[in-house]
Amino acid sequence: MITTSDIFEIGSKKEFEKMALKVFRFQYEHNLVYQQFCQLLRKDKTNVKRLEEIPFLPIQFFKSHIVVSSTETVQTTFTSSGTTGMITSRHHVTDLAFYEESFRLGFRQFYGNIEDYVILALLPSYLEREGSSLIYMVDDLIKHTNNPESGFYLNNYEALAEKLIRLDQEGQNVILIGVTYALLDLIEQQNFNLKNTIIMETGGMKGRRKEIIREELHQILCDGFGVSEIHSEYGMTELLSQAYSLGNGIFECPNWMHIIIRDPEDALTLLENNRNGGINIIDLANVNSCSFIATQDLGKKYENGTFEVLGRFDHSDIRGCNLMVL
Repeated sequence: MITTSDIFEIGSKKEFEKMALKVFRFQYEHNLVYQQFCQLLRKDKTNVKRLEEIPFLPIQFFKSHIVVSSTETVQTTFTSSGTTGMITSRHHVTDLAFYEESFRLGFRQFYGNIEDYVILALLPSYLEREGSSLIYMVDDLIKHTNNPESGFYLNNYEALAEKLIRLDQEGQNVILIGVTYALLDLIEQQNFNLKNTIIMETGGMKGRRKEIIREELHQILCDGFGVSEIHSEYGMTELLSQAYSLGNGIFECPNWMHIIIRDPEDALTLLENNRNGGINIIDLANVNSCSFIATQDLGKKYENGTFEVLGRFDHSDIRGCNLMVL
């Protein structure tokens, strides 16, 4: 039995590697889909001795299979966004405590006490559908600010703009978390000069606008909001943890999450730091589904463990991850 304290009290690289191997053995035993995938690669509990030897399940399996490592009742199912007719991912969560602990502690690690902020959320495309893990997280964070000013906004940009300006002028620390196209819509209606507000984009044009590279997008947002940098959140339906960028598109993981870059031409070959390739994610909060996921994202990892998201593989579905295509 692996508990939340086993995962969220990891304090060193050595502890992470030890727990990752323990989670691998647990999921090999209890997740039939993952076990069969490992067996196809001739990997099992006996011949995986190091972190680098753990197989990474292609993220597409969340669209075609039920990926669970628990016999407990499913408490909720998070689903990815997608256009009409597109097959969406389904992440069956049997213990929401792992998700709640993950995003609460992850937020605290990068931003401190949630009660120090007002959180305003501009996530119209997520609010308009069921099953969004992002909405579940942001709703919980809003409640934990214990501030009546915090809340969601759909399309009422004028009211949001008025509140942003007022709170900022009052010296209130504010985080505005928004889907990319909606943030662009907002600054087209109102120019800002914010001093106490963090702008956090979650990515995604949702087909509403042309995709643009991160540097150009962040410059437009900086100019429109009058801020010096744009923060970003990197998460997805298939994960229960998030990485954050406090500026310049450089992401950092919480202590129980780890990024490995794979060769884009050979998925079983892992690359050294400072080389571009596919992003593999170890998310130990995913203990009851699969913690080892090969994403369709392209990125680069640096010596200190931080990473960049550079785009997506060609021909992969466009969906609601925190990504922009090059």
